[in-house]
This record gives sequence, C-alpha cells and structure tokens, in this order.
Amino acid sequence: MAEILHNTLKAERERLDLTQAALAERVGVSRKTINTVENGVFIPSTILALKLAAALDRPVEALFRLDGPGVSLKQDT
Repeated sequence: MAEILHNTLKAERERLDLTQAALAERVGVSRKTINTVENGVFIPSTILALKLAAALDRPVEALFRLDGPGVSLKQDT
C-alpha cells in the first residue's frame, strides 16, 4: 500500500470565499491546477504547497497530511 496525500485545500479556500480561479491567480497557476490538487489528482511541489499555505494564511501542515503504512509524523520523545 502506498502513502496517500490528503488535503483540506477546498475547505480552506471556501473558508475565505475564494474561487479556484482567484486562488490560482494568487499563487500563479491555472484554475485547473487548483482543481487537480483539491481532487488529489496532482501532488503539488513544495514551492506550490508553500505558496498555497501563504495565500490561505494557514501552515502547510493544516493543508496537507500524509497517510499510509509506515507513516508516522509523531516525534520520538
């Protein structure tokens, strides 16, 4: 089983009452790119993920979450 990248991009975009086109303009990509990221078809680059987080005023970790076997984001104490 592979890791899966989940995102809350659509919910965060809607929280700010932004269209896909408006968010796309803010980060310099096409509306289709925003759509494919929201639907999990396209995994954004680190740069795009950081731009999206900045545009939505949220930390990257609030927008993207990695799930799957062997994935543990908890720190060892």
